[in-house]
Amino acid sequence: MLDPVVILGTLFVLTRVQHEPFSGHYLVLAIIAFFVSSYLHEQIDSHRNWRIGSLRALARGIFFGWAIFVAIIVLIGYATGYSYLYSERVIWTWFGATPFILLAGHLALRRFAFGLHSAGQTRTVVIVGLNQTGLTLAKRIAESPHRMMEVRGFFDDRAEERLAEQMSQAPFLGKMADAAVYVREQGINMIFISQSMSAQPRGRQLLDELQDTTASIYFLPDLVTFDLMQARFDEVGGMPVVAICETPFSGLNSLVKRASDIVLASISLLMLAPVMLSIAAAVKFTSKGPVIFRQRRYGLNGEEIVVYKFRSMSVAEDGARVTQARKGDQRVTRLGAVLRRTSLDELPQFLNVLGGSMSIVGPRPHAVAHNEQYRGLIKGYMLRHKVKPGITGWAQVNGLRGETDTLDKMAARIEFDLDYLRNWSLSLDLWIVLRTVKVVLGRDNAY
Repeated sequence: MLDPVVILGTLFVLTRVQHEPFSGHYLVLAIIAFFVSSYLHEQIDSHRNWRIGSLRALARGIFFGWAIFVAIIVLIGYATGYSYLYSERVIWTWFGATPFILLAGHLALRRFAFGLHSAGQTRTVVIVGLNQTGLTLAKRIAESPHRMMEVRGFFDDRAEERLAEQMSQAPFLGKMADAAVYVREQGINMIFISQSMSAQPRGRQLLDELQDTTASIYFLPDLVTFDLMQARFDEVGGMPVVAICETPFSGLNSLVKRASDIVLASISLLMLAPVMLSIAAAVKFTSKGPVIFRQRRYGLNGEEIVVYKFRSMSVAEDGARVTQARKGDQRVTRLGAVLRRTSLDELPQFLNVLGGSMSIVGPRPHAVAHNEQYRGLIKGYMLRHKVKPGITGWAQVNGLRGETDTLDKMAARIEFDLDYLRNWSLSLDLWIVLRTVKVVLGRDNAY
């Protein structure tokens, strides 16, 4: 709640300081600001940057998120025509001052939390199950002092010789039968159970004994062994389920993604229309063949789509075997070499975006023949098709653009694609778009 409270509080204070009545119009603005800032905070989560100890990352997250917030508020104001109802002095002062107040608020809150942690105002924790899942939880707690939690140790029924390696990483407190007594005597606040309970009578007995304490009890599912993608808890028919591999674009996220695609694609097509018409004419008059090259590729959920590009080769391969372009490839026309190096051949794909088969940002679509080649060679390859393919992507702005002449290069590209799916946010999309311009102008590995 820190961000919305600071944002709304700053707006209210500024209206009072500048003797502007906080009328119903400002109340409507405050309500809109609350929901927009709450959503952006959830997507960007500037707290996450602070947890890794980088003040610069925290500031960057706050200012970047605030820039998006301002853009949304201004767009709403002009779209509704209600911007004239507000004092420009109040609004622009609000826009300018709030990110600095947000940064100060985050720093003050962190200092307060660290102070409580140093003073011993922490919740004590024990973990039942000295395994990789439990050790991972203990590590995460140790890396997040603002959570004000302290792990006292582990309980496990396995023989100590089997636990030798794990015991070197964490304090071992005893067998599971000792846990309830230890919790009562030491006043432990939280217990995390990192073992299967259903098939073990002693597990059921442990739960019965722990319920005779005041400690909070949590079951820790063994999910670290999975390569999680957008993992979350859900329910089906009232039964709890855990999503392990899921698309990030469901519910409100899908609307946000589609809206940003339509806005960016429309603006891009309007701005680039003269350039695209010039390129189309140049392609038509410099080589034989169609202006637009159409190729079948896999889209959302692995369904085939037709992707548009300006033709850059003297051939139009789209069969069971497609040879990637290489440096000095004789199939590439003289104009095509320029178009491919600058990625101008990709501009017609903004039409794919408006049509809904592609997105501005996402995993780059590969030819169907390449998908069939690599899906059996690279683990998780087809998971990249849980989202729409993009004109640009996380792999491309990290240097994985152009020819993938080895399996390792393709595997590296897929890892970045999956990383994008795990960590998607609107701010990440905008960051990729900004970096794309720099990458296109500065790299020469597209042939």
